[in-house]
Amino acid sequence: MNLAVVQRILGLMLLMFSLTMLLPIGVALILGDGHWYPFLLAFFAIAAVGLLLWLPARGARQDLRLRDGFLVVAVFWICLGLAGAAPLLISDVPDLSFTDAVFEAVSGFTTTGATVIIGLDELPKSILWYRQQIQWFGGMGIIVLAVALLPILGIGGMSLYKAETPGPMKDQKLTPRITQTAKALWAVYVLLTAACTLGFWLAGMSLFDAIGHAFAALSTGGYSPYDASLGHFDSAVVDAVATVFMFLGGVNFALHFSALRQPDLRLYARDTEFLAFFWLSVAIIAGMSVYLWWHGDYPSLWTALRYASFHAVSIQTTTGFTTANFAAWPGALPALLILLSFIGGCAGSTTGGMKVIRWLLVFRQGVADLKRLVHPSAEIPVKLAGRPIPQQVISGVAGFFAMYFVVFGVLMLTLMMLGLDQVTAWSAVAATINNVGPGLGDVAVTFHSVPDAAKWVGIVAMIAGRLEISALLLLLTPAFWRK
Repeated sequence: MNLAVVQRILGLMLLMFSLTMLLPIGVALILGDGHWYPFLLAFFAIAAVGLLLWLPARGARQDLRLRDGFLVVAVFWICLGLAGAAPLLISDVPDLSFTDAVFEAVSGFTTTGATVIIGLDELPKSILWYRQQIQWFGGMGIIVLAVALLPILGIGGMSLYKAETPGPMKDQKLTPRITQTAKALWAVYVLLTAACTLGFWLAGMSLFDAIGHAFAALSTGGYSPYDASLGHFDSAVVDAVATVFMFLGGVNFALHFSALRQPDLRLYARDTEFLAFFWLSVAIIAGMSVYLWWHGDYPSLWTALRYASFHAVSIQTTTGFTTANFAAWPGALPALLILLSFIGGCAGSTTGGMKVIRWLLVFRQGVADLKRLVHPSAEIPVKLAGRPIPQQVISGVAGFFAMYFVVFGVLMLTLMMLGLDQVTAWSAVAATINNVGPGLGDVAVTFHSVPDAAKWVGIVAMIAGRLEISALLLLLTPAFWRK
């Protein structure tokens, strides 16, 4: 374990992160809200910590191994939550405790979107900008951004990229060099964010609101400058723009890059995971729309379609935008939406959840097992896009499912022991570990009323979900630290 190299990289990454505090300072000065000082103090504090970490290890030049990469990623996301809480803790508006400030920052960076703040409409614009900004940086991954920048400082980024990138596409390169891959992903991310901003602005939002909600839609973060979320605008056009870009945020950004580079939109139709994601969304939206209209919750099928499509895409992509109180919808719809967050979007997207590709592999493995019961001697491979999947990948997916649900169960029981009722505990863990934000019961709107101990459980769940469980659990295994 090259701890000196790890320390050096953590110091450099904190120094780079401190620079992001300059953006809300600029917003405060331009809009004149007078709330620049928390970010200036946070800038100096984070930069100082980064320097203290970097200076003693600045001479460490060993190669970064994959195990070191996992350590950097896990520790940096923990440090990011603490550092990101600094301006929220320093600011007197909103007046947050240490626990609440860390919860809000971690929720933003992990693109969970669960909040403890009430009265968002009255906050200074700089604070609101900061909340939108952190989820945008967290969406594509600050680590992926670092991969693009660290080679300038003489540090390779492949180990970090493998440790950070979610899903079974960790070794996929879009370009010959991993640095170029990171830059390509960020270029697509920025391009789609700009297009989403334009869409919201043309739909009637102010430029500030358009940028902020575009940050949230593409990062599938779900923070909004308003307590009513996108329901504040009560606009079918705004809902439509958000639905389209939340869906695009749920698609593999490598697929976006390939389709733009060629250019050839037919690549989407050839991608097995995208097709599964698309048709699952269509089926859920159709079923929910008909049920809401039939039940009489909305006066017309068109209105039911508007709200069903928005919330189905919002929750499945783990964005968490809302325009209605879906927790009060009839029948099994609230539970169905929460269960959708377990599926999430595509691997290589900004979404949380377990990813469509894993569920697709598990489903096809189940079908293959049923066929083997009828034909015990037959060789029945599991295929995707006509190609057999190696048994090692299938075993890895099965192991991931096992770890995910064990961690989920432990966290849910912990919340119940802390006094939360069964519905609240179940949905709170689902909302945090799947990085979706809203839940049911006492956490249907905010996490403000839950005990501090339960918020720390939520913080652990959000980081674990963002790192897809394994990167955090690795730190708890003796084999990881063994020489």
